[in-house]
Amino acid sequence: MIRRALISVFDKTGIVEFAKGLNESGIEILSTGGTARKLKDSGIDVVDVSDYTGFPEMMDGRVKTLHPKIHGGLLALRDNEKHMHEAEKNNIKMIDIVVVNLYPFKETVKKNLSFEETIEMIDIGGPSMIRSASKNFKDVIVVIDPEDYLWILEEIKLGHDISIEKRKSLAKKVFEKTSIYDAEISSYMTEETLPGSYSISYPKKQNLRYGENPYQDAAFYIDENVIEPCVGNAEQLHGKGLSYNNIMDTDGALEIIKEFDETCAVVIKHANPSGAAVSDKIEDALIKAFNADSLSAFGCVIAMNRICNKECAEFLSDKFIEVVIAPGYDDEAFEILSKKKNRRLLKLPSLNDNLLHDNKEKVTTKKVVGGILVQTRNFPTIDINKLEIINNKEPTKEDISRLTQKAKDGILDEFICVTKKEPTEAEIKDMIFAMKVCKHVKSNSVLYAKNLVTVGIGAGQMSRVDATIIATRKSTGKSENAVMVSDAFFPFRDGVDEAAKSGISAIIQPGGSIRDKEVIQAANEHGITMLFTGTRLFKH
Repeated sequence: MIRRALISVFDKTGIVEFAKGLNESGIEILSTGGTARKLKDSGIDVVDVSDYTGFPEMMDGRVKTLHPKIHGGLLALRDNEKHMHEAEKNNIKMIDIVVVNLYPFKETVKKNLSFEETIEMIDIGGPSMIRSASKNFKDVIVVIDPEDYLWILEEIKLGHDISIEKRKSLAKKVFEKTSIYDAEISSYMTEETLPGSYSISYPKKQNLRYGENPYQDAAFYIDENVIEPCVGNAEQLHGKGLSYNNIMDTDGALEIIKEFDETCAVVIKHANPSGAAVSDKIEDALIKAFNADSLSAFGCVIAMNRICNKECAEFLSDKFIEVVIAPGYDDEAFEILSKKKNRRLLKLPSLNDNLLHDNKEKVTTKKVVGGILVQTRNFPTIDINKLEIINNKEPTKEDISRLTQKAKDGILDEFICVTKKEPTEAEIKDMIFAMKVCKHVKSNSVLYAKNLVTVGIGAGQMSRVDATIIATRKSTGKSENAVMVSDAFFPFRDGVDEAAKSGISAIIQPGGSIRDKEVIQAANEHGITMLFTGTRLFKH
């Protein structure tokens, strides 16, 4: 039987109606602070917690519910004679239902308050009460979600007890919530990029039809604190629900377009780009990216970093596209693209200014059986205007190590030209473009680019020469005078020899192989420019 409720909520949605219903059912209500005032102002009988405990609120409200008469009423086992005897002896009354929601810490963080002001918003009493109630869920109903008010009130009014299964489910909600809450605080207070322990706790956004394959169950969980534009905070405007593979591919496409301030479009298929392009107009970038490998683009995901316009939509209208994601769509574009009911259209938050550049997540994670891998995320920025090409036909290990350390420090301002032939300005621009795309191609990988468009991509091969052969085949004759980027050094000269057959004019790669001299010699024999960066681009 429910005799007494304790109500203390930050989010007061629906609380007056819920409390009135409890009152009408003969349930005594204990409350605190602003909640108590709101309920009293609404004509509801309320007992202040301070009057019940005989202990005043103090220390600016820090201490009010942290009292044995509160937690004893929550934790006492009703079927335990010792517990009930001790409760009676100490004048502790049973609290049968707790209605509490917490100060929204993540929203506080977003306000950019001082450290002291932010810490002050950490809820102590709320989590303590709901954890106590949840531990004793057989005897105490714990409610943290306004969505649960209606059905609980209906059960009470009908004189029904809340089943043990439902009580357990309500308690489970609490521990999910407090784990997320604690992770938010821990993340805020952690200054190290790679701390001594790593906590993640994401709420579920949606169940998915299935995972990578139909026999796998799947769901999408998101980090609600992330400000950076991403698939998790994108708004779906049209089409059927996203699949597991859609989400993976959309994420991959976004990571590439975020590399570019220039107008850019990317086509992704099975976690790899099939085409990417930079141009003055978004429709030109889209057409070039799609046509870079139109065969692979069947059933693809497309990302753009500019508004999708009518010209883009007309180009895509008769093509099989799983997902389009962009900062927005003009009216004509949306009308054209939405004619296919299943085509998913997603709108990104702003890709401009500080929202993108100053609020990126610092690390990426990958789950493996029995653990989680965490690594720093950001790729060093390259400013072509500050880039220096150093002529050094025989770079030492120390030279390569220097470049590698610079990349680790976020600086790419120096490449080493190791061949007789030096790069042109156009080749340098193409190589930088190619590096930005290649870092998102599964290893081993090579990528051909020309005029800021990918013309051939060889992805995910066990040997670099096989990746080169695939890139050549994908280029379908468009690789003459194109540049080539390799995500890691060439272990043998065979990759260079294959690239020469396709007409590649310049190669950019990390360097650092024991066979560098042999590889450089091959480039010189074929009249190919070669630059060393010291920067490996592996993606596993």
